[in-house]
Amino acid sequence: MSGFFKSSIGRKVAMALSAFFLMFFLLQHFAINLLSVFSADLFNEVSHFMGTNWLIQFALQPVLIFGVVFHFVMGFILEIRNKKAQGVSYAKNNGAANSTWMSRNMIYSGIAILAFIILHFIDFWFPEINVKFIQGDWSGVHEGVEGYRYFHELQEKFVSPIRVGAYVIAFVFLGLHLLHGFTSAFQSMGATAGRKKTLQNIGTAYSIIIPLGFIIIALFHHLNHH
Repeated sequence: MSGFFKSSIGRKVAMALSAFFLMFFLLQHFAINLLSVFSADLFNEVSHFMGTNWLIQFALQPVLIFGVVFHFVMGFILEIRNKKAQGVSYAKNNGAANSTWMSRNMIYSGIAILAFIILHFIDFWFPEINVKFIQGDWSGVHEGVEGYRYFHELQEKFVSPIRVGAYVIAFVFLGLHLLHGFTSAFQSMGATAGRKKTLQNIGTAYSIIIPLGFIIIALFHHLNHH
């Protein structure tokens, strides 16, 4: 297994597999958050199920965290090795002639997304861990009042225009990252050149719709907070 990760192909395949996993999670996360726009009660019910189901909490959640860490670590490793492989010629190479802006700047969009994930953890995950594992409250209720707390907490986070702005910027960077990453992941897994155009079209749609959807959700709660 160590030999697999030492090879260039092995690292790219591992990067692609982690990308597939995270893109699937992103789609699922978007679907749940979208419920908050249409039905606070349904969003609360689904959020409570996701937040208290033991399989999700103690099996899938650790896998997700590992997937996030693995993807970023592997991304940085690939970036460093690419820079070393290119050596002095890297500075002289006209990258714009044979690659897109997104492909040449994946590391920067990745850093921006990592900063956003840290902010997102501070906003939602750390408080959730505190309530459930430190306070020991798995009820999901809002300050002892009837009804779940998740929708209320979501709206509270989007009161500040600065916070909303940070989320919007982060999702723009996510879209840019996905524009290259989506197609690149399939190519790393051996997708044929004949399917490249189709994958690019699907990737472009995914890269625009999902980040834009998250932006709309953030703006909706900011404008409709009460």
